Amino acid sequence: MSSALKIIRWVAFALIAVLLLQIGFFAWHWYRGETSASRFAQPVITTTGVPDVGGPFSLVNHRGERVTQDTFKGKPTVYFFGFTHCPEVCPTTLFEMSQHLKDLGPDADRLNVVFVTVDPERDTPELLKTYMESFDPRIAALTGSPEEVTAAAKAFRVAYRKVPTEGGNYTMEHSASVIVTDAQGGFVSLIDYHEDKATALAKLKRAIRG
Repeated sequence: MSSALKIIRWVAFALIAVLLLQIGFFAWHWYRGETSASRFAQPVITTTGVPDVGGPFSLVNHRGERVTQDTFKGKPTVYFFGFTHCPEVCPTTLFEMSQHLKDLGPDADRLNVVFVTVDPERDTPELLKTYMESFDPRIAALTGSPEEVTAAAKAFRVAYRKVPTEGGNYTMEHSASVIVTDAQGGFVSLIDYHEDKATALAKLKRAIRG
C-alpha cells in the first residue's frame, strides 16, 4: 500500500472519529435535557429605551399645600433638586430657569418648573417661600419630611448626602442636573448644569411641543 493511500485512510478514520465524538456529545446533552437551545438561550429583554425616571411622591409646596405627582400632570414639568443654603449651583440653576421661562414667552405657561429641597431639616415651607422671591414666581418649591424627600429623590434617581462642615454645620451634596418630563410624567431629557442656553431652551421647547 502506498504511503499516500495510508495517509488518506488515516485522515478518513480521524474525521469519522471526530464526527462520532460530536454525535455522542450532543446525544448525551440531549438525554440530560441540555441541548444547545436550552443551555445557551438567553431571556428576551424588551425595553422602550426610555430611562425609568420619576414616580409617585407626596410633598408640601412653599405655600403650605400638599402636592403629588398628579398635581403637575397635564403639562411638561421640569424638576430640580437642591437646597436653599447652596452657595452656587442651586441659585444659578434657578436663575437660569427663570431666564428660560422669560425667553419662552407665552409658551412658559405651558410648563411646570419645580424645585425640590434635599434639606428638609432647614428648608421649611416658610423659608422656601422667602427664598423663591428671588426667582420667577411660576417656579414651585417643595419640601416634606426626610422620608418623603428621600422617596421623591429615589423616584427621580437623584443622589444626595449631608456633609458636615466646621462649627457643627453641614452642607448637602446632590445631583445637579435638571430633569425634564412630559405631560404624563414620563422622562424626556436632562439639562446639565451650565448647559448652553440654546440647547437648554431647545429641550424645553421639545417637551412643550410633545
